[in-house]
Amino acid sequence: MTSSTASSRSGGLLETPFSMGATAVAAITALLSVFIAWLGFTGGVFPGIGYQLDILTGAVALVFGLGIAIVALTAAAYMEPGFGE
Repeated sequence: MTSSTASSRSGGLLETPFSMGATAVAAITALLSVFIAWLGFTGGVFPGIGYQLDILTGAVALVFGLGIAIVALTAAAYMEPGFGE
């Protein structure tokens, strides 16, 4: 085993400021996409804008939002520390 392999640390969701921020972005995005999907399922109106949502718009928002959340969680878990550490 080389010295770089032995001294490298594994990433985690709450170890660095970047991973904490990415985890927060993932959680907020997932909750927001589920909320918009629920509004679309019930035929609700988007708060603040007044846009009428239907089931298709809610489904698209759910898939798009959960995709962003998965990418953010992957970045939070596997991003190695940068030049600052």
